[in-house]
Amino acid sequence: MNELVSRDQFPTDFTWGTATASYQIEGAAALDGRTPSIWDTFAHTPGKVFNGDTGDEACDHYHRYATDFDLMKNLGFNAYRFSTSWSRIIPNGRGAVNHKGLDFYDRLLDALLERQIMPYATLYHWDLPQTLEDKGGWASRDTAYAFAEYTDVLTQHLGDRLKNWITLNEPWCSAYLGYGIGIHAPGKTDFATSLQAAHHLLFAHGLAMPIIRSNVPNSNAGIVLNLVPTYAHNHSSQNEPAVQGMDGFFNRWYLEPIFGKGYPTDILEAYAAHAPRILDNDLQIIAAPLDFFGINYYSRSVVETIPSNPNSQNVGEILGFKQVNIPNVPRTSLNWEVYPQGLTDLLLRVQHDYNPKSLLVTENGATYQDQLEPDGSINDAARTAYFQSHIAACQTAITQGAKLSGYFAWSFLDNFEWAEGYDKRFGITYVDFKTQERTVKRSGQWFRQFLHKEDL
Repeated sequence: MNELVSRDQFPTDFTWGTATASYQIEGAAALDGRTPSIWDTFAHTPGKVFNGDTGDEACDHYHRYATDFDLMKNLGFNAYRFSTSWSRIIPNGRGAVNHKGLDFYDRLLDALLERQIMPYATLYHWDLPQTLEDKGGWASRDTAYAFAEYTDVLTQHLGDRLKNWITLNEPWCSAYLGYGIGIHAPGKTDFATSLQAAHHLLFAHGLAMPIIRSNVPNSNAGIVLNLVPTYAHNHSSQNEPAVQGMDGFFNRWYLEPIFGKGYPTDILEAYAAHAPRILDNDLQIIAAPLDFFGINYYSRSVVETIPSNPNSQNVGEILGFKQVNIPNVPRTSLNWEVYPQGLTDLLLRVQHDYNPKSLLVTENGATYQDQLEPDGSINDAARTAYFQSHIAACQTAITQGAKLSGYFAWSFLDNFEWAEGYDKRFGITYVDFKTQERTVKRSGQWFRQFLHKEDL
């Protein structure tokens, strides 16, 4: 694969963006009427987050958004994907609206538009108001209706200036990591509950889509999934059942209902007593038409077949797969394999199997131990190479028929990296969390050259 593509090899109207999420960067956790989210509660629970880190201050983007956007503009990005904080806007999850919270997103939106950066808003990036979790969280169907009300408030208020809307970010993470194995907020550990939460998340997405369309004329609306292309270990046919199992658990369980095919029957049958309660018309609501489909890609999965055990609480044992770590391959600091071919394969597979109108790569990036030079610069050569190879993978997918219309680098800033705290840095901009000073890394400088079409 040619790893050094140029911007000219992409369509002239291709969207080049970068991305963040509210709890990871905003800070101001108790300011101007914001109440705790499940991530505030989780991060303040001893032992849940590396080093006891919290998002209380994070990158202080709440106060520094204008200078952050100046930097973003300077790097050449023409779009920005951010998320809104539900508990900043509706502090009790339902009911009274906090106008100071809305005012912040008014200011943020106006600052982006002044700089001709196109905003893409994600309504939910994992930070459920704690008040709703106390009433059952995503395991409760009522939370989906609360999300519809929240969507109505935001789209009515911001829809005059904001056309690009994403309902959910990575419902697999919210459901499985949050309710299944408990390594993310709210820290619950029951597999059946995680599947019910997943269903309610998808149901919430389905309820939100027509609200967006009604409140925002000419809106561009979709959902974002984290997807993992899955391969048989040693290319063995004996491991193909494991591929079906892992793909069903991670990918098809979300893709199929969103695109109107219902839950995959092989996985539904395997889940048996763990399976969620699905009411009449739920699947029709979930399958609301999309204007675009967003994919977050970081790495691939390689699996081998193991005996299945339907009575297990472990999903791999239920579905008969085990993930395999391939030796002697490049990996990020999270031990994720660097595999750009997986992004090409994934884009082409989704295009072929589901035929979305438009595809976006809504997150793609890597964490490494950044090399601080004596002069204070950050030469993150491995991250730069990661972006180059994955953007080349996107270009290959386009030439082979993927309707890819945009790419968002994760992340614009080093930030609060969930359970990893501040230990893992994904940013193209280095943040000194003591001083809040920003320094563009070599990867960010590479984007500036790439997007401005300067010589490398």
